[in-house]
Amino acid sequence: MTPRIKVCCIRSTEEADTAIRHGADCLGLVAEMPSGPGPIRDDEIREIARSVPPGVATFLLTSRTGAAAIVDHVRFCGTNVVQLVDEEVEPSTYRRLRAECPAVKIVQVIHVGGDEAVDRALALEGAVDALLLDSGRPSGEVRELGGTGRTHDWGVSARIAATVAHPVFLAGGLNAGNVREAIRIVRPFGVDLCSGVRTEGALDEAKLRDFVGAAVGAEG
Repeated sequence: MTPRIKVCCIRSTEEADTAIRHGADCLGLVAEMPSGPGPIRDDEIREIARSVPPGVATFLLTSRTGAAAIVDHVRFCGTNVVQLVDEEVEPSTYRRLRAECPAVKIVQVIHVGGDEAVDRALALEGAVDALLLDSGRPSGEVRELGGTGRTHDWGVSARIAATVAHPVFLAGGLNAGNVREAIRIVRPFGVDLCSGVRTEGALDEAKLRDFVGAAVGAEG
């Protein structure tokens, strides 16, 4: 099965249209972050989310961790998915999100550094709708919560994808040159990228076309 394709760091309605036209199933809209590329204002996120046609998932990437703050963020931005990029989220936060934003899907990011990521993934069974495996370093001097352009150990990600019941998105350093191998090893539900389809910060249609072609032609 061809994995879902999520193009992250979308910055305008024009970029959203371009990504969708080239086959994106999901769009990532990055709010304020401690580091990394692609943040835009919340009102811009809301504008883009409102412009997207039905059937395309809009992901709000939020670094907030408190339940009330996340609920307010989701309600203001109006996306149909919230991607929690910080792992320091209390279990009660997921429950409150379910209760107050029942139509919004919850995706928790796991930053894959080693085998401990497998335990973290298993602990989230039933709490979220999907996992996204990325290459951030939350404990760094400058906290990295995504958008690093680095790959991680796909062997660990493959163990997670094979073990958990949740759908799994794979992120971190993906591009047209390595996505087939990544899909072959991990067999993810979806693949996610930002820098791999950009040139000097702008969404590059040729790179996007090549990436989608490689992903669609991969052995899933």
